[in-house]
Formats: sequence, structure tokens, C-alpha cells
Amino acid sequence: MRRPEIYIATLLLFAAPAFADRSAFHAGDLITDFGRIAEVETNYPIPGDARFRISFDVSKQAEAGELNRNFESAARFLNMHAAAGIDPKQIEITIVVHGGASKDLLSADAYAVRFDANSANVALIETLLDHNVQFVLCGQSAAYHDVANADLVPGVRTALSAMTAHALLQQQGFTLNPF
Repeated sequence: MRRPEIYIATLLLFAAPAFADRSAFHAGDLITDFGRIAEVETNYPIPGDARFRISFDVSKQAEAGELNRNFESAARFLNMHAAAGIDPKQIEITIVVHGGASKDLLSADAYAVRFDANSANVALIETLLDHNVQFVLCGQSAAYHDVANADLVPGVRTALSAMTAHALLQQQGFTLNPF
């Protein structure tokens, strides 16, 4: 005879990780409004003199009016490592943007005209720029999505292509973040 309560309990046991407690995440001390982090016990130490030169590749556009979570990953990276004792001056991040995500780099006015919504990304981009994170837009994607340099958040740069930007960054010692 089957016992449905055992079946349900088993399902809930395996589903439990999907309901992880988000209360463990808190604002970082470096960038307080973005990039929430959790304290973790590690056994893979980061040398205090570690230097990070990382490029993030972002192609997926956020829903209209929503934050691009891939941009926020850079804030999370900075917050995590600052909390781990790494001097932020030892971290260089460039976010290479292409595809639909190109539109997430639009200034507040340009975004409002195009989407009839407020951009959740402008404050994040400005904050990251203030923390020496670079944003590089793929010129080919900009042309395809009709994004002019004048429409971008001030400080965002445009490269010939995302491929070009990544190649140049690799020559400068940047590694590609796979997330």
C-alpha cells in the first residue's frame, strides 16, 4: 500500500534547496545598494596579494524596468572580495556588453523613450563606474539595436565589437568570468 505522506515528504526533502534562505545575504560594505553577499566559511584561501583582472561577458537583456543581474554580478564580486580582505584597488573589472543587453546601457532618458519605463540599471552602472568598473559596448550590437553613443550612460565606451574588446582585454591579462 502506498503512503502519500512519504512520497510528499520525499519530494519536499529534495525540493528544499530550491527554497534556500535568502536572509543570509546582506549588503556589502563597499557597494551597499547592489551586489548582496553571504558570509561563507572557506577552505580555499585567497592570497592577500591576489590581483584580479576580469572581464564579464553580458548579452542577455533584462526585462523592461528590471535590473540586469549580470551587471550586478560585478558589484557582488567587488563586495565579496572586499569582505574577504582584498583591497578593491587589486581588482579590475570590465563588463563587455553585446546583444540585447546593449539596451540596458541606455541613459535614463533614452531608456524611458524606448521602453516607456524607468531603467533600473542606470544607478547600478553609475555606481560601478564610480568603483572603476569599465563598461564596453559592442559596436556591432549597438548598430544592430540602434544604440548611439549619445544614448548611453555617460562613461560607457564603445568598441568595434565584443570580440575585439575581449581579445584586447585578454592581451592585457584579463580572464573571462564564466558566469
